[in-house]
Amino acid sequence: MSVSDEKTTVSDGIMLSDSAAGKVKALLDQEGRDDLALRVAVQPGGCSGLRYQLFFDERSLDGDVVKDFGGVKVVTDRMSAPYLGGASIDFVDTIEKQGFTIDNPNATGSCACGDSFS
Repeated sequence: MSVSDEKTTVSDGIMLSDSAAGKVKALLDQEGRDDLALRVAVQPGGCSGLRYQLFFDERSLDGDVVKDFGGVKVVTDRMSAPYLGGASIDFVDTIEKQGFTIDNPNATGSCACGDSFS
């Protein structure tokens, strides 16, 4: 995945493209709540050992890394942050695929479905 055609915001090694930030903002507007942040986490599981989780969260956990990308608050827990350094999060909306994509230079392998990595 390349986000070179699109302006990105870089903060502590995590990049969130403008299209991803726009989609998150639109989803948050639909929720009608201003207390939610996008939490990006890495959890054990999946075919390759680890999998990504993206979800809205109102919690603030000890050690959270909180960053702002164009008015969108993105939260990463301290255990997931090392796995996500340098990762690019984008949103694609094409006839073939719609959804968030993560390009992670820390991943040494992934499964065919693309939902997990090692």
